[in-house]
Amino acid sequence: MNRIKSLSTRIKILLIAAIVGATSFFSLSFTDSYFEISKNMEIFAKLFQELNIYYVDETKPGELIKTGIDAMLRSLDPYTVYYPEEKIEDFKFLTTGQYGGIGSLIRKKDDYVMIAEPYEGFPAQKAGLRAGDVVLEVDGQDVKGKTTSEMSGILKGQAKSELVMKIKRPFEDEIITKTLTREDIKIEDVPYHGILDEGVGYLRLSSFTQTASGAVRKAIVDLKKEGMTSLVFDLRGNGGGLLREAVEIVNLFVPKGVEVVSTKGKLKNWDRSYKTSKEPLDMNMPVCILIDEGSASASEIVAGALQDLDRAVIIGQKSFGKGLVQQTLTLSYNTRLKVTVSKYYIPSGRCIQKIDYTHKENGKAQEIPDSLAAEFATKRGRVVYDAGGIYPDIKTGIPTYSNIAQDLSQEDLIFDFATEYRSKNDSLEKPESFRIDDELYAQFESFLEGKDLDYKTESEELLDKLAEASKKEKYFENIQTEYQSITNRIAESKGQDLVKHKAEIVEILTNELVSRYYYQKGRIISSLSTDDEIIEAKKVLKDRSLYDSILDGSFAKKD
Repeated sequence: MNRIKSLSTRIKILLIAAIVGATSFFSLSFTDSYFEISKNMEIFAKLFQELNIYYVDETKPGELIKTGIDAMLRSLDPYTVYYPEEKIEDFKFLTTGQYGGIGSLIRKKDDYVMIAEPYEGFPAQKAGLRAGDVVLEVDGQDVKGKTTSEMSGILKGQAKSELVMKIKRPFEDEIITKTLTREDIKIEDVPYHGILDEGVGYLRLSSFTQTASGAVRKAIVDLKKEGMTSLVFDLRGNGGGLLREAVEIVNLFVPKGVEVVSTKGKLKNWDRSYKTSKEPLDMNMPVCILIDEGSASASEIVAGALQDLDRAVIIGQKSFGKGLVQQTLTLSYNTRLKVTVSKYYIPSGRCIQKIDYTHKENGKAQEIPDSLAAEFATKRGRVVYDAGGIYPDIKTGIPTYSNIAQDLSQEDLIFDFATEYRSKNDSLEKPESFRIDDELYAQFESFLEGKDLDYKTESEELLDKLAEASKKEKYFENIQTEYQSITNRIAESKGQDLVKHKAEIVEILTNELVSRYYYQKGRIISSLSTDDEIIEAKKVLKDRSLYDSILDGSFAKKD
């Protein structure tokens, strides 16, 4: 055994020595301007050699290098990322929206991972897996204690390969065995499009993969055939993707030859101008774009360019603020490096990057404050700003939920009720017409009986601080009676929270129940009639004078 270990060590020494030798030879070819790079490469290779030879325990060279690379890239920005060979499926998913697997969202539930939501039309759903199913085994392997990341790796694989899963379905006694055949999973770029009312079309874009612009074009053509005369274009929560797809989508609404975005970097050959190259689909149809804090990158190019060109009204909250452009470089052994190479600038000339990763304080990147935002002008002279995202033309409030609604969601009580309901009911009304009536809400209240609703209101938190401060200052004995009286009255009032906050709880519960029967598309359809930003967009689109006044700048002057 010692002889084998000794031989392994000698082989490792020879391999590392070869690396150092190659690095030393490579360093000789550097010009003087690259001396610093050469010197530090040689230091790193020597350190790596000595560490692997002399460290007290056996090392794993691959893991050490990966750790070193990740730490190095983290010091730059979060978008410069190294993909080792085993993570290429993740890289493929980012660019194409496609991967090999079963097609399901998963999340942790106690010691196991459970199915959170199957994708409609893919192996998990076709095999009959449901939200709430707890995965016990995959191909005979006990998966207790696995993280969601580890389970994701187990469930992914080549299309047409089989896997056998053992699951425990809540509210059922028997262990269920399912055999699934993996497929190429392609998440739809446009998960839903349809007519809202009176000619107002709706289109949600979830990602900017290689097929995004084609999917948007097809959806608009379909909606026009259904009588669409104006469009609500939903980019909320869309984290972006391919820049060229953003340019193609803008091109659907503006003429050929218009600059949509330009990029500027350290190397002049990365400086480029991206212009529309085709005839537009529709230059006159009123468009409202919905954005929020989750709208980033390519979403911001589309929203920002159409705002700068006075081609669409932007509604929602200020977007994420990612104005950095990445390129993918192929490395050795089927690995990749996604590296930030430039910043992008939309037609008005503004860059909407929010965080400055170049000038850090105490190792932390600094967010550019709104007070430093510079003014720019749209095509028709409206004032717009840089530094921190796309500012909407009509700002809406960020949705907030009561403490009880948050607790019901975080503790999976709404999720668990929907799971139980699905186990007892094979069908549900269509999402556009399904409503939770008093009888069903009463069932939910009964389900909660005996459950631990351990949440604190803001009033209780302030009372706790009062008690702590008064005890410290020795006043508590004098106010203890009043303190206890207020505490009891708040507790009594909390008992009515399910009634007081019924409307928002019903909204969340409806969304969860509908998803059990109609999946992601059902969630979207169910929310259309109650979504505040969609309601605001419809109001703007139905009032052409209001729409025009926003785009010509006169609306901003109104009080």
